[in-house]
Amino acid sequence: MSTGHLCAARYRRLPAFGVWLVATMLSFPLHAETTVLSPDAFLRAKQVTVGILADTQDQRTPEKPGKIVVRGTGFHLRDGYVITARHAAQQHQLSTGTVIQKQIRILTNDLHELPADLVNDSAFMDIVVYRVAEQHRSKLQAGTSFASAEVSPGMEVFTIGYPLGWGPTIAFGKIGNTNTFLQTIETRLIQTDLSACSGNSGGALFDAQGEIVGILHAVIQTDKEETQAHCSRMTFVIPGTLSERIINAVLSGKPLAFSRLGVHMTSVKEGTKLRVGVKDVAEPAKSAGIQKHDILLAIEGMEILDGAQLKNFLIERTSPGQEVSVKVRRADVDLTFHVVLDGG
Repeated sequence: MSTGHLCAARYRRLPAFGVWLVATMLSFPLHAETTVLSPDAFLRAKQVTVGILADTQDQRTPEKPGKIVVRGTGFHLRDGYVITARHAAQQHQLSTGTVIQKQIRILTNDLHELPADLVNDSAFMDIVVYRVAEQHRSKLQAGTSFASAEVSPGMEVFTIGYPLGWGPTIAFGKIGNTNTFLQTIETRLIQTDLSACSGNSGGALFDAQGEIVGILHAVIQTDKEETQAHCSRMTFVIPGTLSERIINAVLSGKPLAFSRLGVHMTSVKEGTKLRVGVKDVAEPAKSAGIQKHDILLAIEGMEILDGAQLKNFLIERTSPGQEVSVKVRRADVDLTFHVVLDGG
């Protein structure tokens, strides 16, 4: 690939796309140079992955069945709840524009085609939740869970999905930057070097234990061809910690409330190091004792490196009403304050 192509790279959400084909790529033996997986972890990841089928029914001929086309990937979490990317479940209608489909059809690993009804979607994040009707849930072989530990650079991961509609296939890779951003989403994304294409949208990113550490969201487009099919080894996923919070809020039927610390941040220089300073202070930080011009050092024992990291910590790791410790530096003295977070 030429340097020019890399310089011209653009990000793309993984558009739904593909022609379905049953493959047996999951049956090859795993090698030590990829990642070490227990047979149970790998089998569970394989079983929970589903294909999101495109609606190819011609309304002019309802008696003729449509073609089987996989447009995206999802996974069965538990109790019939199927998670996928919001944009993989969107449908363009002439009368109403782009809408989330009220019902989709999913393809299980052992080739059952099942209907799933919309539960809710997240306006904040590229996530949507469907549920398979009770009479069909026995055909969902397994459920899965989110990993409790945070990912780190170099950690080995894999995904199972339907790139370009083919599959299910598997791709191995490693975590790269755990704190990167694209304009398609309002919070951080995790960058990985595994291969993903159109059709991988909404698939789970698994760790070596078969637990979910993220949901596939976008790739960097490195070719010039303007088509709906894109593949890349620069893949971006929604962090599992945030995904789980959003999904739990959807399942509870309650709007997801995010915490507010009450500080307006700016970059300040402390010696040769850039730090996060308090440009202005509001509630609840003000009542806790934090002042304008304080330098933010740590929250709950975690060093504050930049404003984006602090924002992500509040979004992913805290809830309104929670008390957190905030360490600041004021006139060469380190102070710790306890702030009860507001909602917002």
